[in-house]
Amino acid sequence: MPELPEVETTLRAIKSFEQYSVESIKVYNPNLRWKIDKNINKKIGGTKIRKIFRRAKYIIFDLNSYQLIVHLGMSGTLRIADIKDNFFKKHDHVELIFKKNKLIYNDPRRFGSIHVTESYDKHFLISKLGPEPLSKDFSKTYLYEKTRKSNTSIKNFIMNQSHVVGIGNIYASEILFKSSVDPRRKAKTISLIECEKITENSKIILQKAIQVGGTTLKDFYSAEGSAGYFKIQLSVYDREDQACVNCKNLITKIILNQRAAYFCNKCQG
Repeated sequence: MPELPEVETTLRAIKSFEQYSVESIKVYNPNLRWKIDKNINKKIGGTKIRKIFRRAKYIIFDLNSYQLIVHLGMSGTLRIADIKDNFFKKHDHVELIFKKNKLIYNDPRRFGSIHVTESYDKHFLISKLGPEPLSKDFSKTYLYEKTRKSNTSIKNFIMNQSHVVGIGNIYASEILFKSSVDPRRKAKTISLIECEKITENSKIILQKAIQVGGTTLKDFYSAEGSAGYFKIQLSVYDREDQACVNCKNLITKIILNQRAAYFCNKCQG
């Protein structure tokens, strides 16, 4: 599933479309997680993109009167193609047509979505989101205060988008390993010093992942078609029964809230 670094990588690849007009939108399959607005072409066709930015795992195209929200879901990607390119991939659902290029939304599982709104920050998918992990708002004090009454595991806590956005399963495991925190611990037991480690390491790891284009495990590729290379730097995720990079103890895999969690019993004990 694309996490914040993968979405940021996609965003950077398509920033060049700013100040260009969307000539039209072709919808081949409107049945994504939520059905695409049947009037999408009437609303944004022929309008100029003023800015493209990210909020959490959502890519937002700011147009004249509307914003287009794109969520990649579990398996969605955007790719750039020449306007003359007639090559069609299975699961290509939507095309944003420009004068010389087009942006193609592909999503095999169709868990992603595309929305048109007049106020993105009031949209139901975005209005209750927590702070960005790379921002000053995600601080040790913020995390410490938010966790005081939470009985959920710290791993699930930092994956909750209402607490902090963009941290998914892969990076949660990596962040907690680097912070020497057991992912099973109740959030309310995390000390202020540990909160400082978690917030600082969140920024370090996410920035590193962004620099190398995200993580390719199965199906993530940037809009330019390049794979993410952070997988070669993973310390614990998907390394069950392999030696810990610090102590050589074997990495453990458990299931927390129906999601895999990887950790070192010794380093994170």
